[in-house]
Amino acid sequence: MQTPTIIYINERSLYIVFTGTKTDAGIPEFNNPDDATIATVINDMANDKLDGAVLSSSDPEALFEQVKAHFTVLVAAGGLVTNPAGDVLMIFRRGKWDLPKGKWDDGETIEECAVREVTEETGLYSITLGPKITETYHYYPYKGKKVLKHSIWYHMDFTGTELTVPQIEEDIVDIEWVRAENVDKYLLYSYQNIINVFDRWKEMK
Repeated sequence: MQTPTIIYINERSLYIVFTGTKTDAGIPEFNNPDDATIATVINDMANDKLDGAVLSSSDPEALFEQVKAHFTVLVAAGGLVTNPAGDVLMIFRRGKWDLPKGKWDDGETIEECAVREVTEETGLYSITLGPKITETYHYYPYKGKKVLKHSIWYHMDFTGTELTVPQIEEDIVDIEWVRAENVDKYLLYSYQNIINVFDRWKEMK
C-alpha cells in the first residue's frame, strides 16, 4: 500500500502510510503507533485539537486494520454521473454539494448498491455503470459511536431523458447538472472526500 490511505476527520487528513512517505508538511507523524496513541490522535482530531496526523509503519495494511478497529465501519457506494454533454450530476444535502451514495445492503453486490443508491437519491434510472474511480474514508459521530464510512465510487453514464427527483427523506434539497468548467466552484462548498473523488476521476480521463 504505497499510496497513502486518508481518513477525513472533520475535513482534516489522517494519513496511513509506509514509513518515510512524504505527506502534508507541519503535521505530526507517529511511527508504529500503539492503540493508545491511535485513540488519542483520533479523539484529538475529532475534537478539533489536532489539524491532521500521519500514522506510519513498514506494514501500512496491518496498521490500517488496527486503525479501523477504533471505529464502527459502514460500507457505502455511489457514483459520479455524467451526461452526453459532459455535465456532472451533483446533489445539495445538509448545506454541501455532494455526490449520490448510500449504505450497502446485505445480499447485493457493491456495484448494485452504487446504481441503486444513485437511482434512489436522484430519480435517474437510465444510467450505465462504468469503472471504479476510488475509495474514500471519512469519520462522523453517530449515537455515541465513531463511524468510519468506507465509500466505493464509480463513474456512471446517464443516457436517458428523465428529470431528476431529489430524495427528500435523505435531506437532498437540490440536484444540478454542473458544467465541467464550473465544478471547481461547487467543490468550494463540498467535502474533502468528494474533492478526492473528482481528483481521481480527472486522473482517469
